[in-house]
Amino acid sequence: MQDSRTITRNSASNLALAFVLLPKEKREGMSALYAFCRSVDDVADEDSAPVAERRARLAAWREDIAVACAEAEPRFRVNQDLKPFIARHRLPFALFDELIRGCEMDLDTKRYETYEDLEQYCYRVASVVGLLSIEIFGYKNPGCRDYALHLGKALQFTNILRDVRTDAERGRIYLPLAELRRFSVSPEEVLRLEYSPRFHDLAASVAERAKQFYGSARKALPPEDRRAMTAAESMGSVYWRLLGKLESQQFNVFGPELTRLSRGQKLLLIGRTWIRTFSGTVVPNYGTP
Repeated sequence: MQDSRTITRNSASNLALAFVLLPKEKREGMSALYAFCRSVDDVADEDSAPVAERRARLAAWREDIAVACAEAEPRFRVNQDLKPFIARHRLPFALFDELIRGCEMDLDTKRYETYEDLEQYCYRVASVVGLLSIEIFGYKNPGCRDYALHLGKALQFTNILRDVRTDAERGRIYLPLAELRRFSVSPEEVLRLEYSPRFHDLAASVAERAKQFYGSARKALPPEDRRAMTAAESMGSVYWRLLGKLESQQFNVFGPELTRLSRGQKLLLIGRTWIRTFSGTVVPNYGTP
């Protein structure tokens, strides 16, 4: 587990913070899963490497995780760490394959025409992580799967809004082109990092769609599984606050500094979520007006 722990420890990820209070077995399972997700995402985002090389490396990850899912011995250390949890929680290869397909989309796709197109991407790179995570967390009600689908999309939409500048600097625009046209924002304006009232209205519309996913996740979470999903609920709380911060900044995401919450703010939100859950206080952490 040392490789997975190192990857997790060196990350400033909200996800890594959210599962520090999990029981040891679940914490180590999430650490291994996170290390896998981080590893394949890093392959896709390594712009200094040719696309063909990155595609081949992702194919190698797909082949190796398939070996782990077949209960044979994978080559990659991260997958070796993950293998016991794949067996224990019956994590299916199909979901790992979908996640890698999402990473492969970043090799080829720089634009998304519609929300439907974008949501397929969000499903693969975010909802699928949620579907794998809830298996490790453990749940009783199959409705948790709908919860994972909605929450994953909510988190990814928030990421997309936060990362408009960094994505544009890499030639990527995740905001749907149909929405850009609806608000009379050209792709060239985004690539030039030009903020305008029209861009504000576009981003606010995307934020409203994210809020719908937060609301759907909150409604889909079965009451009997609320405790088991505390780490995921912590994520929802942190990203909901981040979305609020973006909104308070009028969605001007083109500045030199990425909009973030401080580590202290994150820990406060995560701690409050755990306290509320285990004290039996049912107060929504996100998805409310």
